[in-house]
Amino acid sequence: MSLDAFGSVGFGALAGSEPQYASFVEAWLANRRLSANTREAYRRDVANFLAWCLDGGIDPLQAMFTHVNTYARHLEQQIDVRTGRPLTPATVARKLSGLSSWYDFMIKLGVVGTNPVAGADRPYVSRDHSATVGMSPSEVDALLYTAALDSARAHAIVTLLADLGLRVGELVALDIADLGHERGHRTVRFHAKGGKQRRRALAPGTAEAVDSYLRQRGERAGVAPEELSGPLFVTDKGRPVDRHAIFRLVRRLAEKAGIPSAAKLSPHSLRHAFATTARAEGVPLEDVQDAMGHADPRTTRRYDRDRHNLDRDPSYAIWAARARRAP
Repeated sequence: MSLDAFGSVGFGALAGSEPQYASFVEAWLANRRLSANTREAYRRDVANFLAWCLDGGIDPLQAMFTHVNTYARHLEQQIDVRTGRPLTPATVARKLSGLSSWYDFMIKLGVVGTNPVAGADRPYVSRDHSATVGMSPSEVDALLYTAALDSARAHAIVTLLADLGLRVGELVALDIADLGHERGHRTVRFHAKGGKQRRRALAPGTAEAVDSYLRQRGERAGVAPEELSGPLFVTDKGRPVDRHAIFRLVRRLAEKAGIPSAAKLSPHSLRHAFATTARAEGVPLEDVQDAMGHADPRTTRRYDRDRHNLDRDPSYAIWAARARRAP
């Protein structure tokens, strides 16, 4: 089985010869609290490893850490179809992490005795660096301006990504019913990474961008905005907008806005920009961490591209406090 088109392997191709593998994976996924997008990503990751094993005559249930090491080197040579570049160490590490979780589940079932990923040589991923290309506040402003000229839907999409720092999977999964009012705030509820339900406040401008889009959508459908239902963002044909469409939209708008790094941007770039801007505006790290749904503050710090800015050196605050105390 060829893996040239990386990421396209599915269990439909595996079920004919080794259906038990698919059953093991589905049992594993059913026992994890995962979002639909994460579940599908894990399913693809394990499917690709199983296909690689079967192509090489390796029994996945007898795989050793040396096999996983060879597979990791194989992944490092694969091209990411979105970027045209080899998979990043972080991506390879994530794929191996999912595979390790599957093997841990298999140990609990008594199907295998050891986890071959546990002893494998995983790529080093720095907590202080991210391969995602960030955006400056002025670039985000230019993107929002261009999106507003493009369409009400594009403006609402980019506004939610920029103002809330949502993951693209969280955005495309939004339903109109997720919008609401709580304690005087306009809000949106969504399922975050790990299947956790979260809510965020919509600032006035953010809410207006969404309302404008819904008004326009209602006019086209011949109904009042409050009568609309279903996915929040749909195509002109009424189908849910998927993550790939959001990815293409961000790059198209960025190019139109004249942003130099347009060809390397992604929806995640806006999530990074959210963290950087929030911290630059003085929002406490713990509040940004909570807003982004990070369990570890070190993850939030990695998103903050301006954290090494000398203007934010604590020495200035200490000196200013001492000066205020001086007689």
